[in-house]
Parts: sequence; C-alpha cells; structure tokens
Amino acid sequence: MGVEIERKFLPANDGWRGLGTPTLMRQGYLVSDAVRTVRVRIEGERAVITVKGKSTGIRRGEWEYEIPVADAVELLDGLCEQPLVEKIRHRIAHAGHVWEVDEFLGLNAGLVVAEIELDAEDEAFDKPDWIGAEVTAEKRYTNASLVRMPYSRWPDEPQRQDTP
Repeated sequence: MGVEIERKFLPANDGWRGLGTPTLMRQGYLVSDAVRTVRVRIEGERAVITVKGKSTGIRRGEWEYEIPVADAVELLDGLCEQPLVEKIRHRIAHAGHVWEVDEFLGLNAGLVVAEIELDAEDEAFDKPDWIGAEVTAEKRYTNASLVRMPYSRWPDEPQRQDTP
C-alpha cells in the first residue's frame, strides 16, 4: 500500500518566491468524501490519476498511476467536480526535504500553501524561515475542499501572524 504523510503550512513571507522549479497544474476530483478521493491531475506534460484513502492524523493511503494526457483532459472537462483547482507548484529543496509551495489560481487566487511529505509521522525536519503557521488539521486547505468552497468565497478574516 502507498502511504502519504504530509504537513501543510502557510508562508510567513514571500521568501519562497524565485526558489525551486515552477510547474503549472490543473486538477479535479471524480470522488471526494470523508472516506476517499479520486483525483485527476495534469502536471506540466504528465497526467496522473490518484486514489487517496481516509486520513488518520497526517497519514493516509495513496496510489498514483500515470494516464494519457488526452484522457486526463476528457476527465477534467467532462466528469470532474467543478470548478477545477489550478495552481503553480514550486518545488523547493531545503535541508534534505522538498517543500511544495502551491500558488493557487482562478477562484483560489491569493491562497498560497506550503507542504512537506515525510517518511514518518514523527520525522524531524527543518523549516525554512519563510514557513509560517501550520494548517494541516484545517480541512478547508485541502485541494478537494477548495473545489467546494474556493478561497475567494471564504469569509474575510484578519491576516494570520506567526508567534515566535
């Protein structure tokens, strides 16, 4: 079984900009509920279908398979929940890990989320100085939730501040 162990954070500042390699992504969900998600994604010139199980803490089952890009386009445009999630992902190497910073577009424009995948739930990692508040437990930051409630429709809230 594939396993994903992931933590999500909001950037504290724009120190991540200009780092790493940006890739345009377009993704949608065929199924998205509390028990499972089935996602279709076009990432640059590659397309995948991903099945994810129910989260237990920061861990969940994950299986990913490459599919033809033409099939992904048909699934995204014809079968996936709308609106699709579009974003630019910046992969940034830092202290032995890769941070993925997602800069959202469309109805989610203005939202930026950084995530790190780990090998174990208790794995130690070094945070870059541009990493701010952790939002792993806040479901509204999941991509599947951004389909149902895009960032542009969130109620106004004060800017989050990190405390030292």
